[in-house]
Amino acid sequence: MTNKLSTQPYKGTRDFLPEEMSIRTQLFETLFQAVESFGFQRYDGPVLESAEIYEAKSGEEIANQQLYSLVDKGNRRLALRPEMTPSVARMIARSAGTLSFPARWYSHVNCHRYERPQRGRVREHWQLNVDMFGSESAEAEVEIFDLIHALLGAMGASDDQYVLRVNDRILVEAALTNHVGVPEEKRTDVGMIIDRWEKVNEAARAKAMAELGLDGAPFERLCELVNMDLDAYCQAAGPEAVERSRIVAIIREKQSQAPIQFDPMIMRAFNYYTSTVFEVFDTDPKNRRSIFGGGRYDDLASLFTKQKIPGIGFGMGDVTTWNFMESHGLLPKPDTGAQVYLFSTEAEGQAMVRQAARTFRQAGYRTSTAMGPTRMRNGLKQANRMGVIFAGIIGTSEIENNSLTIKNMKLGDQDIVDQETLLDHLKSFMIQPVKYR
Repeated sequence: MTNKLSTQPYKGTRDFLPEEMSIRTQLFETLFQAVESFGFQRYDGPVLESAEIYEAKSGEEIANQQLYSLVDKGNRRLALRPEMTPSVARMIARSAGTLSFPARWYSHVNCHRYERPQRGRVREHWQLNVDMFGSESAEAEVEIFDLIHALLGAMGASDDQYVLRVNDRILVEAALTNHVGVPEEKRTDVGMIIDRWEKVNEAARAKAMAELGLDGAPFERLCELVNMDLDAYCQAAGPEAVERSRIVAIIREKQSQAPIQFDPMIMRAFNYYTSTVFEVFDTDPKNRRSIFGGGRYDDLASLFTKQKIPGIGFGMGDVTTWNFMESHGLLPKPDTGAQVYLFSTEAEGQAMVRQAARTFRQAGYRTSTAMGPTRMRNGLKQANRMGVIFAGIIGTSEIENNSLTIKNMKLGDQDIVDQETLLDHLKSFMIQPVKYR
């Protein structure tokens, strides 16, 4: 007896069976419609990219620890994409001569990272990516924040169920220099300490600062900095940084509809962010974590072109989004399988079954048929098992009269309907066809 292969997916990846796939499809279809209402266009790109683009800009954790890399037969170093932003920057740079800026693009792709699977983290996830290229105006930030508000609203979330925590690396760098006394060459390392501030204890923070030669007074001043409100932080950063920052006026003047909160601990791990950074957090104590985030990257396209193409965007992963909706009871119900099941008790009725199925399908109704003559009891049992709304039955009488018996599986009622009026009968029960995109 030979050993059978495991039926389990690779660690950190998932199988999506029909019911869960139905929920995911409904969820992301809702998000697509919300994104497109802001004028964004959908695109796609390759799952394989040069490893260099992630090593250059994605950050040490992804480049050195999480990258799925390989060498192809041409000795080229490639990687399965861990995120989409470097890829879209490459595509924008490549097409810049034909684009009208600002360009609004979005995608829904799978990404791969080798990390320890846990709640909210897997090794393959699907992500909604939304990016705007070609504008340095703070209006781009407002538009992105308003879009996030629209996305969460489309998902059924109220403003008290999430918060948009915002910071600006321009302010951070100035405050680290002016208030904490961090040398320019060590600002990135201190930024990484801030990024992990809530994930480690004070002893670990102090040790990390000491390893940079910034223990004692600099560490104490850093502790002050990460607890400042916006006004105090602006004083620590200085007027020049405040003037360059886009988020200060947005927050103070409440220019966006989103529930925004200044948070000096928001840094984002990606090295390509240049100013605005943000994360959306769930306010539910049972799921108090980041749902998704993003920021502004005004220099990322410089990897590929001399043309300056500023960008801002975010990536919304399916795992954390699902957890958020589940914790708030917002997940849609599965909508799977057929709406109508057709069968004939006689071999002579199979042609009528096929014709009725074609009629329903052309009108947009999900329709399944029996694969041959079926006993009445078995046909109705199958219809019930499938969860259809209507069962269409063709027996001897229906064959003679060119009709169909339609049984409402929810109410138990049934009617004999002429073939010519089948669609009118379904519409009278307010059963809507499925719209496919």
